[in-house]
Amino acid sequence: MERRVILIILDSLGIGAAPDSHCFGDQGCNTLLHTAEVVGGLNLPNLERFGLGNIISVQGILPVSQPQAAFGRMEERSPGKDTTTGHWEMMGLILEQGFPTYPHGFPAEVITEFERLIGRKTLGNKVASGTIIIEELGPEHMQTGYPIVYTSADSVFQIAAHEEIIPLELLYQMCQTAREMLTGEHGVGRVIARPFVGQPGSFTRTANRHDYSLEPPQHILDQLIADGCRVVGIGKIKDIFAGRGVTDSWPTSGNQEGIDKILTALQDDFRGLIFANLVDFDQLYGHRNDPTGYAQALEDFDERLAEVIGAMHRKDLLIITADHGCDPTTPGTDHTREYVPLLVYGADIRPVDLGTRSTFADIGQSVADHLGVTTKNMAGKSFLPELR
Repeated sequence: MERRVILIILDSLGIGAAPDSHCFGDQGCNTLLHTAEVVGGLNLPNLERFGLGNIISVQGILPVSQPQAAFGRMEERSPGKDTTTGHWEMMGLILEQGFPTYPHGFPAEVITEFERLIGRKTLGNKVASGTIIIEELGPEHMQTGYPIVYTSADSVFQIAAHEEIIPLELLYQMCQTAREMLTGEHGVGRVIARPFVGQPGSFTRTANRHDYSLEPPQHILDQLIADGCRVVGIGKIKDIFAGRGVTDSWPTSGNQEGIDKILTALQDDFRGLIFANLVDFDQLYGHRNDPTGYAQALEDFDERLAEVIGAMHRKDLLIITADHGCDPTTPGTDHTREYVPLLVYGADIRPVDLGTRSTFADIGQSVADHLGVTTKNMAGKSFLPELR
């Protein structure tokens, strides 16, 4: 049997305010803790046995004297709290400067140039929740055919359009146009297509979202492939890395399909990485201030974690973590600057306390270490020597 790593990102599962959270306006945030408090405690027996309660004291999750996994937490070194920054850092890229954000909307020259390139006006151009702005501007969009442009606290240029007004292929072309335009000082982390359907008062976003990331410099995924490894990206992984560093891309409509595809990938014997992003925690519950839904999604994942464990081979390594926080109990709907959990499981892993890792990049180095790949010019330090 070949060596494999299963890296599962519970998108937005922060576990407490990072030391510099005040710089982001996120003092006191704690996605996991506050979610548990709202619902009166979480029931996560598999994550509890792994040692989640040994990392953080959370209602319903007890610390265990003999955890099944190594446990710890990670602090992000890059100056950001978005998906792209978090995933890039995991793969050895630490940003010196965060991607640009637009708390007052995009400058007039950016919107004017975008409108010129797509040949039509736009609506919006402000910071907004995606579900709220389509309710607000959806009717006008349907009347005029003008796409809705908006942003958030993250470095994103989002384009929302009704699938019957602007067909998907045209929306994707608009996003590609924006991606090619937004470089240099306006090089946002992601351009995101946000299609929706329905009628005024009952609009619904569809699963046809597509992300167009800024292309990263060389990272650990590139080096894994150069060494002959297979990299299976599940969910939006391929989008996050602008199509690079992934040999097999399996998009998903949500967490359950993501877990199904992890299990499918585990049926194949290959040397490489199964890299999965489970987006529902963030997209459906964190951003929508829904701690009850967030709690249920965690319990659903925990239940299916047993299936993943059961499908693993002796040489497999399972890593569970997150890319940032998105506390559903805070007044806003944006990501939060938090520590993230680190749980590492495998047949030959010593279940030790990994402490606080100083960068997410330790993940990528550990993946490469397990797969026997020597990395070049990448940040981070493998934690596997502590587990052997």
